[in-house]
Amino acid sequence: MTSDPSVPGESPFRTEPSTRDEAPQYVLPLVVRIERAAPPPRTDALETAARAVLVMLSDERSLGEGEWAEAVRDWQDARIRKVVRRARGAEWRRAEGLPGITVTGKSAEVRVFPPVPLDGWPKELAKLQVSGTDLDDPEPPVDADPSAPVLWLNPDLDMSAGKAMAQAGHAAQLAWWELSDEERDAWRDAGFPLAVRTAQPGRWAELTTSVLPLVRDAGFTEIAPGSCTVVAYHPALR
Repeated sequence: MTSDPSVPGESPFRTEPSTRDEAPQYVLPLVVRIERAAPPPRTDALETAARAVLVMLSDERSLGEGEWAEAVRDWQDARIRKVVRRARGAEWRRAEGLPGITVTGKSAEVRVFPPVPLDGWPKELAKLQVSGTDLDDPEPPVDADPSAPVLWLNPDLDMSAGKAMAQAGHAAQLAWWELSDEERDAWRDAGFPLAVRTAQPGRWAELTTSVLPLVRDAGFTEIAPGSCTVVAYHPALR
């Protein structure tokens, strides 16, 4: 049974030791396609990564007696780590040959794979680069739809695109855990609409003191342990 992140002491992002650290540790691999001549916009990549996590969680192979279900349960019972790697050309084609799901955005492509042990990455993925996943938005993203889910980024943190993609995925997952089965079904049936935006400083202060799901980073890479990175808004959680 997956621990409830809303219960004090059960957050998957606590930095102090917990029962989650005693469980076998898994990681959810995500690979973003970044072709040299046509990299995706940053916001599109973040949104696509967040949807990819939701697609994995809701896929029938991840549920019940599905072929990925045991790995997904083991992963969620530990710290819900995610690692984003980048691929292009032949690397991307090899990644597509492994069991997983490719999710597309406006132009971004992200492939999500069933969770693997921390030291058990498939060789086709283990050799892909993690660092250097830097993307830009050619144009500022439009305002988010207030009636749809929004993953609000901390305006005071400077994260690489890969790090921000993982954090957006964490926030989407925390929101998913908070929803009822009916609310999950409705979100899935609508195609998991969501936006990723950077909050204004004043708005960020309000968000972090609300009851909405909040990601506190474990501090493995880039930013200090315990940093608040993303707040997940969903209309059903108001």
